Amino acid sequence: MSTGSDLALSGTAATWQRLRALIRKEARQLLRDQSNILVGIALPVILILIFGYGLSFDVKNMPVAVVMEDASPTAQDVVSGFYLSPYFTPVPLASLHAAEQLMLARKVDGILELLVNGVDANRGRIMQGYARGALAQWAASRAAAGAASPAGAVTIEQRLWFNESNNSTHFLVPGLIVLIMTLIGALLTALVMAREWERGTLEALFVTPVHATEILIGKIVPYFALGLVGLTLCMLAAKLLFAVPVRGSLLLILLASMLYLLVALAIGLLISAAVKNQFLASQIALITGFLPALMLSGFIFDLRSLPLAVRTISQALPATYYVELLQTLFLAGNVWLLIVRDCAVLAFFAVVLLTLARINTRKELD
Repeated sequence: MSTGSDLALSGTAATWQRLRALIRKEARQLLRDQSNILVGIALPVILILIFGYGLSFDVKNMPVAVVMEDASPTAQDVVSGFYLSPYFTPVPLASLHAAEQLMLARKVDGILELLVNGVDANRGRIMQGYARGALAQWAASRAAAGAASPAGAVTIEQRLWFNESNNSTHFLVPGLIVLIMTLIGALLTALVMAREWERGTLEALFVTPVHATEILIGKIVPYFALGLVGLTLCMLAAKLLFAVPVRGSLLLILLASMLYLLVALAIGLLISAAVKNQFLASQIALITGFLPALMLSGFIFDLRSLPLAVRTISQALPATYYVELLQTLFLAGNVWLLIVRDCAVLAFFAVVLLTLARINTRKELD
């Protein structure tokens, strides 16, 4: 006679057997569908190249009018700092009136005296900072040559913490990884599950002994592996193409990415279980996943400068914590207070969303 332990053992063995079969089926289906491979592997590469090279807050080669009313050697020496700077393209002129006309025509962004075109306030502020740097370079060269400094002059030494090169790409690339993980997890999974609802393949599974939990695990594992492939490609691009420093632990980056990938996959599963339509699933995944990760996670905009209502919404987004984690681990290192807090929040999101996805995936036919 079979004992209770034998029955439990046989039940566990049957569960593992069904799980292996489901994972193999999903993996084969994933590899057969070229659109999945394009979204999971080709799209991350394309996005990180486009955003990495095309999206930058750095401003270079700004045209600036240089009015040389005094052509003395000292004046020439001061202006030389602008010619040597990669941020400026000096336009020499003989009169201030000609320089003002060029500024009104938007052919130059500044005039050395220094007048700044304030139409684009952000560009104006950036240019002012670069101009101070060029003048500081001239002052430093005079000091190195032993020239006397003006009476009462103050020497200011500036140092940027964590992003010493002041390269916006180093700040943006970790956020790109967040966008790519969101696309792979939420959008791809939502589309795949919704397509199976439309085709009736899930209904065919429902008449078998397979449990709803096993179906979800069978869906998650292959796309989880695909997400890790996308993460690896992003990390290689960040290091080899953009030279982004990695000051934190690679193991912690992997752990944080795995937690967020589970969150993104759960969002996709929850969406597809709720709407069961590819078009609606894709639209909802973009609106609730990709767009908030792009606009409200701190990837582009500093959340502290946003209104309170918007900041409150951003704190309810998993992407906000993943962006903070990656930017910290890449640029600052292992700041444990932030790491523990953000990982705990992501784990909470993963548990809640996976539970909701399981509740909404029932073995019931409409």
